[in-house]
Amino acid sequence: MKRREFMKTGVQTSLAIGAGLTILKNKSVADTSANNKINIALIGCGGRGRDLLHGFNYGNNTRITGFQEFEDVNVAYCCDVRKERGEPVAAKANAKYVPDMRTVLDDKNVDAVINALPDHWHALGAILGCQAGKDVYTEKPASHSGWEGQKMVEAARKYKRIVQHGTQNRSAQYNMDAKKYIDDGKLGKVHLCRVFNQKRGTGSFKFKNETVPEGLNWGAWLGPAKERPFSSALMNGSWHDVWDFSAGDVLNDGVHQIDLARWIIGKEIPKSAYAIGGRYTDPNSDSQTPDTLIASYEYDDLTFTVEETLYTDYMYKIDSTVRQTDMFPYWMQCATRIEIYGTKGFMIVGRHGGGWQVFDRPKDRKPVVAAQGFGRFPEPEHKRNFLDCIRSRELPNADIEKGHISTSLVHYSTISYRLGGVKLDVDVATGVPKNPEAAQYWKRDYREPYIVPEEV
Repeated sequence: MKRREFMKTGVQTSLAIGAGLTILKNKSVADTSANNKINIALIGCGGRGRDLLHGFNYGNNTRITGFQEFEDVNVAYCCDVRKERGEPVAAKANAKYVPDMRTVLDDKNVDAVINALPDHWHALGAILGCQAGKDVYTEKPASHSGWEGQKMVEAARKYKRIVQHGTQNRSAQYNMDAKKYIDDGKLGKVHLCRVFNQKRGTGSFKFKNETVPEGLNWGAWLGPAKERPFSSALMNGSWHDVWDFSAGDVLNDGVHQIDLARWIIGKEIPKSAYAIGGRYTDPNSDSQTPDTLIASYEYDDLTFTVEETLYTDYMYKIDSTVRQTDMFPYWMQCATRIEIYGTKGFMIVGRHGGGWQVFDRPKDRKPVVAAQGFGRFPEPEHKRNFLDCIRSRELPNADIEKGHISTSLVHYSTISYRLGGVKLDVDVATGVPKNPEAAQYWKRDYREPYIVPEEV
């Protein structure tokens, strides 16, 4: 469906925007005037959306800058299907609250949208933004399916839009340094990369048929997903573990490490993939996605693995102190570490400011550190890169095509898992699985009128 056709349906969705200053009207030409502000709109006013817009305090008195705090930004609208959630966010940004996506897309004064919707809305929200002539900052993961990720890339290129994927690690200097260390051959030939995603899961939950709360557009929240009764459990984050909305934490959050690892070692689309695992905890829960998963990806000269456990609270995510100071995590129990094995050394990398270290053979049973780099949480730099690219029209650090490839790795593994551990052969040129049985998961069924079109 074309954007104009979607607009005719009268559908309300969870986006946000507002009328404001006139800026950058000819977006094919960069306008670097200091007085020319970028008009943005927030789409989705949940926790992540609020953090992106307002910024937040982050350990050791560190301030993580929000989009509204940049001097060259004006926040025009904040949009959400829940009025009681959207209005306070809009008020804090001195913006207009709207429940209807059409307001955002139809306002020609809006230059860019922040897509902070749930995972199953990322692709359609970004595509509609591109069709409306808006640049888009879209949260990870890029897509709910590999096919719609391809359509996101097509839309960005067709409409010449800047689309930044929310994998901030690509804007961190310490990660650039780690990549250069490998690119310079100092780690030797890399033949094994292991990515870990070991967290505490969402816990046990049961869906109930409940009355839709006043002020919530439940149909718009569901969007492309199948029709189902309202359940407050979904609104509390459990949608992460339901196939209609996501593919568990490995898609919703683990894609950060997958993208960082893939970038650092310089790999694109694998030749094959397979995954095994299961939902072993909370047997009475309505969770559908695995809490234990091991995925393996085959490249010509390298094996790339992802290992996930979602009942391992004793594994520790990198905390704010480590992310903002000259410290390293306790690597053995770092929940989001990356291990890279080269012929000359062994590198461990931590996402979001965890830093990196290279280890040589131990001496006297003590570690020998050959090289290292401390990290910082790169979210402000990632936002700034997006804003700068809106003006320069250069591809951003985490261009949507890069995000799509990394997200596709997760799709390969979850498709293999859902097919019972079948090995998927992948067409490296197109990124599409060759196995006929994979087609049912490579492209989802859409609920009208929330349809990602064949021709964007």
